[in-house]
Amino acid sequence: MMMEEATISAIPTSAEGLSRIDGRAKVTGAAKYSAEYKPDGMTYAVLVGSTITKGTIATIDIKAAEKAPGVLAVVTYLNSPKVPGHQKAKNPGKPEAKSGPIKIFDDSKILYNNHPVAMVIADTFERAQYAASLVKATYNKEAHDTHPPEDISKGKEPWGGKETTRGTKDAWQNAPVKLEQEYTIPNEFHNPMELHAIIAKWDGDDKLTVWDKTQGVQATRGDIAKAFKLKNENVQVNSKFVGGAFGSALQVWPHEIAAILGAKLVNRPVKLVLSRPDMFTAVGYRPYTWQKIGMGATADGKLVGITHQAAGQTSSYEDFAEGPVNTSKGLYACPNVTTHYKIVSLDVGTPTWMRGPGEATGAFALESALDELSYKLKIDPIKLRLINYAKVDPEDGKPYSSKYLDEAYEMGAKQIGWDNRKAEPAANLHNGWLVGYGMGGGMFGAYRDKASVKAIMGANGMLTLQTAVSDIGPGTGTAMTLIAAKELGISPDKVIFEMGDSSLPEAPMQGGSATTATVGGAVYDACRDLKQKFQKLIGNGGSDNPDYAKVLKDNNLPSLDVTVQSSLGSEGRKYSMQSWSVHFTKVLVHPTTGVVKVDKVVCVADSGSIVSPKTARSQIVGGAIGGIGMALMEEGVIDQRYGRYVNNNLADYHVPVNADIPQIEAMFVNKPDPQINAMGAKGMGEIALIGMSAAIANAVYNSTGKRVRDLPITPDKLI
Repeated sequence: MMMEEATISAIPTSAEGLSRIDGRAKVTGAAKYSAEYKPDGMTYAVLVGSTITKGTIATIDIKAAEKAPGVLAVVTYLNSPKVPGHQKAKNPGKPEAKSGPIKIFDDSKILYNNHPVAMVIADTFERAQYAASLVKATYNKEAHDTHPPEDISKGKEPWGGKETTRGTKDAWQNAPVKLEQEYTIPNEFHNPMELHAIIAKWDGDDKLTVWDKTQGVQATRGDIAKAFKLKNENVQVNSKFVGGAFGSALQVWPHEIAAILGAKLVNRPVKLVLSRPDMFTAVGYRPYTWQKIGMGATADGKLVGITHQAAGQTSSYEDFAEGPVNTSKGLYACPNVTTHYKIVSLDVGTPTWMRGPGEATGAFALESALDELSYKLKIDPIKLRLINYAKVDPEDGKPYSSKYLDEAYEMGAKQIGWDNRKAEPAANLHNGWLVGYGMGGGMFGAYRDKASVKAIMGANGMLTLQTAVSDIGPGTGTAMTLIAAKELGISPDKVIFEMGDSSLPEAPMQGGSATTATVGGAVYDACRDLKQKFQKLIGNGGSDNPDYAKVLKDNNLPSLDVTVQSSLGSEGRKYSMQSWSVHFTKVLVHPTTGVVKVDKVVCVADSGSIVSPKTARSQIVGGAIGGIGMALMEEGVIDQRYGRYVNNNLADYHVPVNADIPQIEAMFVNKPDPQINAMGAKGMGEIALIGMSAAIANAVYNSTGKRVRDLPITPDKLI
């Protein structure tokens, strides 16, 4: 099969040791990503960004660009076709609220630095890039504000973001042992290897095909159809391979709308690939967030109360809110919990979901505060967590569908060598390095959405599975292949998995760690129903795992298929469904230079049954590496004078490289959740990261006696 069709079958191997079914295609270059398609007549678009941060366009000169070789069009707000779905009637009697997502080329406003002011379309990328440099704009500049205020807690409450209290408000203040501390994380960026890209091709006035980097082809189809007033069935979205996204491709961004507009204007396919600097302003980020935690306990370690305040930045034109306080509501059995979340508007682009959204931010503060409390109480951090272990959901009293976090603590502690940890900080010096151990935990909802799968058994004995899910890198196709092979009793190399095509049966976006539970549940149900169809053909006394090709031949059938829609049943809704993690780290800190080396990491996931061991390990290791970056190096830096990022590239925005990555051991409790689906599998993508930054921060304190509450932990903060 051609790889661009994303029709992939497994390399023959044992099911337990199945490697990624798309691995060979990716390493040989056979896998085609969205920017690599070449429809006839393709043209190339380049965006021109504003050089100011706030104001309006005074003049924009595009004459030189229009005359440049190969240029087909230069689009600005003055000549752009209007997006039908972006036009709305004015209501003079209603006060203006925030305008929502950027409506590209709709007016002269500049709302953040590098706000697109023009798009050049040419017959080659190089010509488009050169012509873009010829576009000259002048501005009516206004004073901008890109720096969070000193008292960020005075932000506004987002929709639905009221203060919540379980039990007594601020009860921690009356506890025998208590603390109150503030924590911050900076702006952090997804920075997947693959740049965001789209190719748009119109067929007449009402049919559109796009090849796009997206985490959900059908959601993208719906948003594009709505924007351009098209029927869903007239929009075809393809996203066969995605080179990482981490939340940045969960929505349709302005550059995608721009490419579609451009294709309409020049009546030819248009390809638009963002530059790396564009990735810092055009597709969201994890927002700067301030947090204050008040926490109190009895002398024997029983939590009395937690108050968790948080405020994150958003843009001036659109509200983005997430849940950094959520983990404090449910991770521990605490009778009195108060939370309050606010947002602060700045002249920046809108943030978006990033791996472990909200919870990764909140867990840094919560797990750091709990570690601080453990030293005040002189109680081991693991013991303190076990003293406050929640056996039912503290928020609603529901029983958990499954929870083995206590076993995860035990597994991880043994593997990291927790017995070697010194209770007093800065007490372990080895070969000139201070040695410290830390831990941090996390939780994230175990979701199961609705999905449909078509399963087709062909006369050649090959099973084809079809569903519209995207795979942004976790190995979805591999997991689905294993589920199908096990249920039907066939070899994995007899399974073909088709995805990333909006015309296939319904599937949700890939996000929120729900894909294996959701689509995997539908694959299981489809294979079960298909097997039952074969059993009816065979009759009583047939094998549980028949020769499917022979059965079809004996019944003179070319194939047999079923289409199944599957979701969580009503019985499952009686339970609180969560995935859990705990991360253990050993760090070395140089006492003179402040350099931090992560020496060893052990991550333990309690995420139900493990469907695909190899790709599950990759998920956990990837999350741990992301947590190392979050803890030690990642930070978007704005020159506040100009409102411009000064490290908007992979040379200056530091992410972990191989030299930063230690031995990482991924472990799994691997016990099925009996409620979520037939496989007993829950999500793990988010919990792989949640709590990791706190584990490193806590290890740094254990090694040095210096508590860093403002990420990242850089050497200057330790000397």
